[in-house]
This record gives sequence, structure tokens and C-alpha cells, in this order.
Amino acid sequence: MSKIGTYIKESYKELTKKVTWPTWAQLQSSAAVVMVATVIFAVLVFVMDLAFKNIMTGIYRMLQ
Repeated sequence: MSKIGTYIKESYKELTKKVTWPTWAQLQSSAAVVMVATVIFAVLVFVMDLAFKNIMTGIYRMLQ
């Protein structure tokens, strides 16, 4: 049990003294970048899905 206590104490000490936490402005900037990248990726996947659907529909129509 003492190993768990030691682990928790050392983890707390590392998180409070050794970790550099971002400022509020840096956090907002990073969140905005992630949101924009997510929207771009979602639009890209949507376009690819739509293109694939149209290609497959064309192939099925040619086979009938």
C-alpha cells in the first residue's frame, strides 16, 4: 500500500512543479486549430463518400 501512496505523491509533485501548463490564450488557440482541422477533415470525408457513392451508382447502372 505504501507504493501506491508514494506513486500518488510523486505524481502530484510532478504535475505541480515539472509540468508546464498552457495559458488560457494558448489553450483557446489550440482548441480553435483542432476544431478547424476537424471541420476540414469532416468535409473531406463527406466529399470522398459522395464521390464513392456516385461512382458505385454509375457502376451498378452500367451492369444492369
